[in-house]
Amino acid sequence: MSQPPSDSQVTPEPHDAPETVAASSYRVRVVAPADYFPATAPKAKTGADEVYFVRSLVRAQLRLALMVAGGFVVILVGIALIVAFWPEIRELTLFHIPLSWLVLGVGVYPILMFAAVLFSRGATKNERMYRDLVKR
Repeated sequence: MSQPPSDSQVTPEPHDAPETVAASSYRVRVVAPADYFPATAPKAKTGADEVYFVRSLVRAQLRLALMVAGGFVVILVGIALIVAFWPEIRELTLFHIPLSWLVLGVGVYPILMFAAVLFSRGATKNERMYRDLVKR
């Protein structure tokens, strides 16, 4: 004896299937905010102005990069000198690993991340100042 199919077992007929539409009819234009692309330079009024502004931006970015890299090197060399000239630090261990190795091997990464954040913020500030100069 076969039982009639219940509502959950009924298969839909082909004419009941939802109608498919081509994906191209669902196009949506997505626009980024105006300040999303900080590296794109707006149009300058003349060629000489543009060259001057671009050179000033490059100089500012180079100065920032040298300052951040110099600060990182000074901190790294300072840590190495402290470890080299303070014998008591060389004898300290943490989990059977010399503390000086941990400081130089692992402790440098938070300093490096801090330097990266500083550089990123400074570069964004320089580009914002450049855009403001070009808009004048």
